[in-house]
Amino acid sequence: MAPPRTGVRLTVVLAATLATTAGAALVVTGAQAAAAGCRVDYRVTSQWSGGFGADVTVTNLGDPVTGWTLVWSYPAGQTVTQAWNAGVSQSGSRVTATNTSYNGSLGTGAATSFGFNGAFTGSNPAPTAFTLNGTACTGAPATPAPTPTTPAPSPTAGPTTPPPTSGWNPPANLAGPLNQVWQHVEQTYNNGNPLGFRNYGWDQLFANRGYINYCVRWDSTATVTAAQRDQIQAALARQYKKWMTVMAGHNGFPYTDVPVKVVGWAVRDRNQLQWSDNSVDIYVNNIRENAPQCSEPCGRYFNQNGQYPNCPGGAAHHYDHSLWLTDGFGGGAGGDWGQRVGREYFMGNLGSDNIHILLHEIGHTYGLDDFYDWDPLPGQGFIMKAGSATTITEFDAWMLRDWWRHLKSRYGY
Repeated sequence: MAPPRTGVRLTVVLAATLATTAGAALVVTGAQAAAAGCRVDYRVTSQWSGGFGADVTVTNLGDPVTGWTLVWSYPAGQTVTQAWNAGVSQSGSRVTATNTSYNGSLGTGAATSFGFNGAFTGSNPAPTAFTLNGTACTGAPATPAPTPTTPAPSPTAGPTTPPPTSGWNPPANLAGPLNQVWQHVEQTYNNGNPLGFRNYGWDQLFANRGYINYCVRWDSTATVTAAQRDQIQAALARQYKKWMTVMAGHNGFPYTDVPVKVVGWAVRDRNQLQWSDNSVDIYVNNIRENAPQCSEPCGRYFNQNGQYPNCPGGAAHHYDHSLWLTDGFGGGAGGDWGQRVGREYFMGNLGSDNIHILLHEIGHTYGLDDFYDWDPLPGQGFIMKAGSATTITEFDAWMLRDWWRHLKSRYGY
């Protein structure tokens, strides 16, 4: 569902954030060349009862190719159920992944990644052998590799255009799509008045003069160690930084670094939290929406004037976003209140460079739209079109900058 059009609460529910395998990708079947060598990095990013998520990175160590097909076999009957950034089919244990229209060209030394969800029974061992265009991937070139060439950028790479220091000057190929997106926002947000809403992530950031506080809603029966607590904060800060980096130095945006801190945890049972220090506030068995809730008097969503007179620790202990981690939750949700993702998914990705569902939901907190029923960049993929990219792309970056262009005067810039 797209962000609500009222000023009460921005909430986006992703019923399915991943493209289904059938028909999900435009598969290129044009000219291919045999790869003289390749490396495959296969990584299970999350696992739950009967299911798992995985990322695959393919590096071409041979001659440039204009299309690729990666093949492997599962040793324990695993099956692929959903995929993104590749067309995936399966016959018995044999899995075939083929490039999409935008990531088929791989120069020497170039890499591309795709991901998928799968199912298993019993055990989930990783495949041990891969072939790329018929050549076994051994991690080394079969023949001396030619001089490396610069790979063509893929739409799932990070922003490739450095942010300008002033003005609004998006790349010419993005100007039209960006205009379409903003027109859609104006027509559909907050009853046609998107700038009348006063609790976007931008409002919270500027009310704090450049930092963001979180409270974790631990909607789970699992325990949490002190080390996991600290890893969660580090993961949040790392993902948030990816969005803030595309704003640094752009069009008068004043912050080059945005500190992100977890100031509180909400749980049903204090014994779930396996630490005794007082580094964070702890809220026990305050149930809202059938889940543990951090103190309302300390929450920005509940105190949108930015004043926290009844917060037990005072304004310094307030939280701007909630990170709501729910057992068995599929997809994600995001809005002015924070972000919600599956607990298993998030904990399984604590060390990942890109926690792509969380990145998508943070985008919603800053007003970015959903694209379930239309696509301003057909076939190219970007993080806010769920399931089409796993990193913030240049188009995502410019959509965020467009929000700043329209809101900056609110904050005196």
